[in-house]
Amino acid sequence: MEKIVRQALLYDFYGELLTEHQKRIYEDVVFNDMSLSEIAEEQGISRQGVHDLIRRCDRLLSGYEEKLKLVDKFQKTRKMVGEIKELTKRFEETKDMALIGRIGQISQEIIEL
Repeated sequence: MEKIVRQALLYDFYGELLTEHQKRIYEDVVFNDMSLSEIAEEQGISRQGVHDLIRRCDRLLSGYEEKLKLVDKFQKTRKMVGEIKELTKRFEETKDMALIGRIGQISQEIIEL
């Protein structure tokens, strides 16, 4: 997964667990595409301080994901829902009852995630 996309997903799921200061700086890097120098000047800290804070936030957010696996479950569920959507479309075209069985199977897998 592209780094910025991963950072955004992790932030979406776990960002509220960061301090306000961490959130503000992390958002500037990930969502506002600001440079470390721009953030450092705006926040009155060193460029190295911004860099260290971003790395620390990345480690924290990745650690939460290692323990809770919410992003992983979200991505699996999203993929399964896409498969259900495709199977439903095929069923409407073919009326193949085997597809209903597969839809039920996928639905159960989602429930068990």
